[in-house]
Amino acid sequence: MSTPVGPLDASVVPRFAGVRTFARLPLVDDVESVDVAVLGAPFDGGTTFRAGARFGPAAVRESSVLLRSFNPNIGIAPFEAAQVADAGDAFGNPVDIVAAHEAIRSSAAGLIATGAGVIGIGGDHSVSLPLVSAAAERHGPLGLVQLDAHTDTWDAYFGSKLTHGTMFRRAIESGVIDPDRSVQIGLRGSLYSGDDEAANHRLGFRTLTAREFDHDAAIEMVRRQATGSIYLTVDIDVLDPAFAPGTGTPEVGGLTTRELVALLVGIGEELGPRLVGADVVEVSPPYDPTGITALAGANVAYHLVSMLAANR
Repeated sequence: MSTPVGPLDASVVPRFAGVRTFARLPLVDDVESVDVAVLGAPFDGGTTFRAGARFGPAAVRESSVLLRSFNPNIGIAPFEAAQVADAGDAFGNPVDIVAAHEAIRSSAAGLIATGAGVIGIGGDHSVSLPLVSAAAERHGPLGLVQLDAHTDTWDAYFGSKLTHGTMFRRAIESGVIDPDRSVQIGLRGSLYSGDDEAANHRLGFRTLTAREFDHDAAIEMVRRQATGSIYLTVDIDVLDPAFAPGTGTPEVGGLTTRELVALLVGIGEELGPRLVGADVVEVSPPYDPTGITALAGANVAYHLVSMLAANR
């Protein structure tokens, strides 16, 4: 394998200069082959409350210029261990969710067909459906590790079966996700009905709510439940709004950024090469003039990239 092409050298080209690719990495078309591809999915037509996540990929890329080459939490220089590249954005129809999802699925599937692992950057959480579907085409039905304030397993919103709150029910119905090998961590917030939690459990998911959150318990749940090939999705609203105000459906009482980073490290150690794809979604820059949500999203994506790079 040829030596990976890494990011621009910040001691030569200042971080505030140059084209905004993720972590200042090369584009997919500028390298011979790719081990890990970062794919933007700037679509938020599945939102039911606050829109704006269509601007998430651009904001995450902007914040990612601060990332450096060595990840001390995982103990790896991901851009040296593997060829990581920015695949640009999957261009989806902004007013047609079916067409948009197909464009995202097709873009991800094309990258996966070359042997690359894909890290998606949303976009609202509905974009996880085409991303995980593309991964399942290659690896078969996947277990899901979902870090999120919400289950996203409701049946419909406003008569629509396809929204950012229903896509994992659709993924189960289509056989893309195996709920018996899936966990949800960080759930919280008010519900529509006293039966909502039970209905989610009946689908097969194992859950750890934010009020019950404990790092060791979360890792043990992943170890026990998330077997086989796994897809990891991180909704930035798993964080408390104090740490991520710029998101579509904020809920108080969430994880801290430090807890999330530690959780990602532990999950990565547990899953190892069984992790086949991942995403970070629901960064909505219009609701966060400080940029801390996008900064959190960029660091989450960096950890996801590091996990896949470590396995390649």
